[in-house]
Amino acid sequence: MGQMIQLDDELIRINTSKNCIEYSNNNGRSWHNRSMASSMMGTMQDLINNGKELLVTTSKGLYYSSNKGRSWHKRS
Repeated sequence: MGQMIQLDDELIRINTSKNCIEYSNNNGRSWHNRSMASSMMGTMQDLINNGKELLVTTSKGLYYSSNKGRSWHKRS
């Protein structure tokens, strides 16, 4: 588990100060916002590559994304 992963040609990370998912397609030289955590998700903690989807653990549960972190859905 961690706050940054490699997925295809992108680095994807949790920016803890902004509580958002960011991506880089130039090996981390610059970062771009991919999605913000809503108040319903809580604080993002860990980011996991689970093969066909990304998982993020938050203070309010486990969420998954099948589109590189553009949108998130609660895993029940």
